[in-house]
Amino acid sequence: MALNARRTRQLLETAAPLLLQGEQVEMTTLAGVGSVSVRKQALTAAVVGVLSAGTVMATVTPRPLYIVLTDQRLLFFDGNRGGKPGKLLLNLPRPYVSAGGSKKAFLGLQYVTHLTLAGQDRGLKVTFPVQHRSDGPRFVAGLPVTR
Repeated sequence: MALNARRTRQLLETAAPLLLQGEQVEMTTLAGVGSVSVRKQALTAAVVGVLSAGTVMATVTPRPLYIVLTDQRLLFFDGNRGGKPGKLLLNLPRPYVSAGGSKKAFLGLQYVTHLTLAGQDRGLKVTFPVQHRSDGPRFVAGLPVTR
């Protein structure tokens, strides 16, 4: 399921002043961006479990970001503002980004891919949650494949 019409309009309004002359938006979506180590997840769960005497469970998830894929760039906007798109956090020229390691995850409910940035040692893990899972393959199809 794609972003709803209101959220898409808000995201396009946020991105519009940043678009270059002739730049075209190809898709908009919401995904978790970044990696959370198993160690950090386990530590958080243990600390919360101890502090709550086992009555509360906690998980650590990647930061939600709105993504605007244009014919020239990938723009990532803060998704932690009560649903509304926030400020621009990351601006990547599309020719320098490739995707690899794409697969369904978490019982097929999520879609995960890894973005590789030319000249960088570390990439970005992008996780499409269940409600935007179908955007994952479309997003990856718009990028070259990491070898």
